[in-house]
Amino acid sequence: MNLGIPKEIMENENRVAATPEIVSKYVAMGFDVFVESNAGAGIYASDEAYIKFGAKIVHDTEELYSKSDIVIKVKEPLFNKFKNKHEIEMLKQNSILITFLHPAAPSNFENVKKLQENNITSFTMDSIPRIPRAQKMDALTSMSTITGYKSVIIAANNLPTIIPMVGTAIGVIKPANFLFVGAGVVGLQGIATAKRLGGIINTIDIRDDAKTEASSLGAKIIEFSIPQNIATGHGGYAKSLPEDWLAKEREIINKNLMQVDAVILSALVPGEVAPQLITEDMVKSMKDGSVIIDVAIDQGGNCSVTQAGKIISEHNVIICGIKNIPGSVPVHATWLYAHNIYHFIELLFKDGLKKLNLEDDIIKHTLVTHRGELLHEGTIKAQKKLKGSK
Repeated sequence: MNLGIPKEIMENENRVAATPEIVSKYVAMGFDVFVESNAGAGIYASDEAYIKFGAKIVHDTEELYSKSDIVIKVKEPLFNKFKNKHEIEMLKQNSILITFLHPAAPSNFENVKKLQENNITSFTMDSIPRIPRAQKMDALTSMSTITGYKSVIIAANNLPTIIPMVGTAIGVIKPANFLFVGAGVVGLQGIATAKRLGGIINTIDIRDDAKTEASSLGAKIIEFSIPQNIATGHGGYAKSLPEDWLAKEREIINKNLMQVDAVILSALVPGEVAPQLITEDMVKSMKDGSVIIDVAIDQGGNCSVTQAGKIISEHNVIICGIKNIPGSVPVHATWLYAHNIYHFIELLFKDGLKKLNLEDDIIKHTLVTHRGELLHEGTIKAQKKLKGSK
């Protein structure tokens, strides 16, 4: 079976789905591995390094896709302007795609449809369940660790003020106030980073366990009492809230927005569209020069004003919708992701390369399309919700 590793084409995306060392593991499994030329340039891995570990280099993108029975990527398929073709159109019929598809985000519904039409079996790495035996495959946690750190650095870079308290001969510069909406992996890593930079940290989360962890890192918890059977789902992830509870959460967030300099939004429900927690009217109430970093943008965003892939200014508030934050830290992000996806493929083909292990719960959670059918529950739910709102 041929396994293909293309060069990522999203703007500023420097990650790659496999390091040279991981390629050797795929070869040991029995794969013939094809790597697009310069695919590893963003992590300083040369074509020669991939060849050394058993890969064959392919110089033409379309040739790589046509050869590959299984393609592994980092980001969702995009239109390749150099080939004047969408990446999905270049996939072989009945082949397999494994990547971050973010299929529940409305912006990716067209991708899901194309995968169905082309009989592609697709898996999304953002739906790995949070259970002990899936930890080695949990790419969302891996990338969230990188994102939490870098989101604060991006906020610092866009703030018109400095973060720590600084005493000067003229007087004291007050520290910046941060609000973290969501205290999962992104939020906790962000809290730790902002704390090291000297910021004042406020956090809101619907899960009691997440609040406890955030508090242990020195964050002040904004109280939002909600029954945990409504808030917390399988594996400790947040659940999708009913509209009345979402409205209550927005009200509490709104009361705190006027005091903050930077907001880090990372409230996500695995495999579903992100809840909208900050409206345009709420943005209008914020301080001039404040910053929103909407980390949830890959799944639709937590702020209604955020524009995917862009940094904009609305109502004197800078709103960042950068989609590939981990791609700006490509060496460590690739090292983590490459191991995650390798362990996933190891499970997918645990009975040999001729048989897919589709009965495993981990695999079932990540399966998006198969034999022309849409099977991903979060995406089905999101599509029904969108149709119902029209």
